[in-house]
Amino acid sequence: MSTVVVIGAGVGGMATAARLAAKGHAVTIVEQSDQVGGKLRTYRRDGFAFDTGPSLFTLPAVYRDLFLKTGGPFEEAVDLQPLEPAFRYRFADGATAVIPGVDPARCAAALGDALGGTAEADWRALMQRGGAMWQITREPFLQSPLTGWRSIMSLARNPRDVQTVAPFTTLRALGKQYLGDPRLVTLLDRYATYTGSDPRQAPAVLATVPYIEQTFGAWHLGGGLGTLAGALAQRCADRGVDIRLRTDASSIQTTDGRATGVVLADGELLPADIVVANADAGQVYGDLLAGNSTATRIARDLRKTPPSLAGFVLLLAVRGRTPGIEHHNVWFPQDYDAEFDDIFGAHPRPVPDPTIYACVPADPLMRPDADHEAWFVLVNAPRHGDGRGRTVDWTAPGVADGYADHILSVLARRGVDLRDRILWRELRTPADYEREVRAPGGSIYGTSSNGSRAAFQRPANASPIPGLYLVGGSAHPGGGLPLVGMSAEIVAGLVGKPQSP
Repeated sequence: MSTVVVIGAGVGGMATAARLAAKGHAVTIVEQSDQVGGKLRTYRRDGFAFDTGPSLFTLPAVYRDLFLKTGGPFEEAVDLQPLEPAFRYRFADGATAVIPGVDPARCAAALGDALGGTAEADWRALMQRGGAMWQITREPFLQSPLTGWRSIMSLARNPRDVQTVAPFTTLRALGKQYLGDPRLVTLLDRYATYTGSDPRQAPAVLATVPYIEQTFGAWHLGGGLGTLAGALAQRCADRGVDIRLRTDASSIQTTDGRATGVVLADGELLPADIVVANADAGQVYGDLLAGNSTATRIARDLRKTPPSLAGFVLLLAVRGRTPGIEHHNVWFPQDYDAEFDDIFGAHPRPVPDPTIYACVPADPLMRPDADHEAWFVLVNAPRHGDGRGRTVDWTAPGVADGYADHILSVLARRGVDLRDRILWRELRTPADYEREVRAPGGSIYGTSSNGSRAAFQRPANASPIPGLYLVGGSAHPGGGLPLVGMSAEIVAGLVGKPQSP
C-alpha cells in the first residue's frame, strides 16, 4: 500500500482520503485553514446558522456509496431530510411557481399551474431530453476519468447519442427549442449558474441538472449542509486518516519527474508515494509546481479558460416570520441577459438588477427559535481583482456595504422588505472567498462551462506528472457536491493504476 498526502480538507480531499484509507493506504491530509470543509461551511452566530457554500443537496446516492464503502450508512452519519416543496420562483411579471421536491411530472404540473399555456407539456418534454442526456453521459463521462479527445470520441460512437447530447448547442438555444414561455427559458437559464456559467455559452447538456434535481430529489441536512464536512472528517478519522489543520502546503516535490512529497510552509517535507491535490487546479500547476515545465504549460492553458462567476453573499439574522417563503427562493430580474453581460462582459460591475437567491431553512437547528429566520442571500457577481481584466475590486471602500444595501432595496421592490427586521448582517464578497478558500478571484467553480468544449478542457484527475492526482470542483468532472463526490471516486479508483499523459 502507498503513503498518500492530500492537500486540502475540502469535500473532495476528505472523500478521496476516506476511500483510499479504506483500501489500506496510509493517508495524511494537510489543510491551511483551521477547519475542514473547504467551500462547504456552516457559519453560526447567536443561535443563527447559515450554509455559506452549497445550500442544496442533490443526488445523495453519490455519498451513500462513499459512506457504505468506507464504514457505514450515510444516514447514520448525517440527518438527511427531503425538501417539500423545493423551490419558490418569482418571475419579473409577478408570476410565482412553487416546485415540488421530487418528480419531474409533478414539477411540470406545478409550472403549468403557475404559468399556463403549454408550460407543463414543454417542461415535461425538456426533462425527457435531460434524462436521455443523463443516461448517455453519466457512466462514460461523469463517472469515468477524463481522457481528452478520447472522452469526446466515446460519446460519438452512436450518432443518435451525439444528436441527443447536442455538444455544439447552448443551454439557451435548447431552452428556446423546447420552451414556448420565455419565463421557462429564464428558469432553465438559471441552471447554467450551477456551474458558474453563462447560459448563452454553456452547453445544452446542463439540462441534466434540473433533471437530476427533480428526479432524485432536493434534500437538506439537519443542522446545515456543513454537517457533511464534520461527518466526512469523522469518517476519515475512523479510517485512520491524519488530518493536520493550520498546515499550509507550499510546494509539491518532484523527483525524476514524479511527485514524491509535499513541502510545508515551515519547510517540513512530507514524503509521499501519491499526492492528491484538492486545491484550485490553476494554483496546483501555477504555484505548487512552480518551475516544472509540464506544470507551466498546463497553467498557461488554464489561464486561457474562462473562469466561473463569483458570488456576493448576505447573512441576515431576521426577526419575525416572512409570509410566502420556502426553503429555497429565487426572484428573477426583468432582463437576465443584462446580468450575464455585467458579469462576463468587457466591463464587469456589480449587477444592478440581479437574480436574488435566498435559502431560509425552517430547520430549528439553524435559528434561535421559531420567531426568527436565518437568511442566506446570494447574487451572482464578477470576480474580485484590481478592477481590470474583467474583475471588480470588492475591497474598495464602500463597495460591499453599498451593494448589500442595494440588494435589500431590490428585494423590497420585489415584495419582500426585510430592512426593518434585520438584527444584524454579515457580508461575504468574492474577495473574502478568495482569501478564505483560495479560490482565485472568488470564482466559485474554478473554470466556467462557457463553450462547447469547456467540460473536456477541465484538468484531468490523473495529472501528467506521475504520482499526482487532482480532485474537487476545478478538476474533472466539475463543481457541486455530486460531481465533487464523483471526482473523489474516480481518483480513488485511479490510484495504483499506471498514469499516462
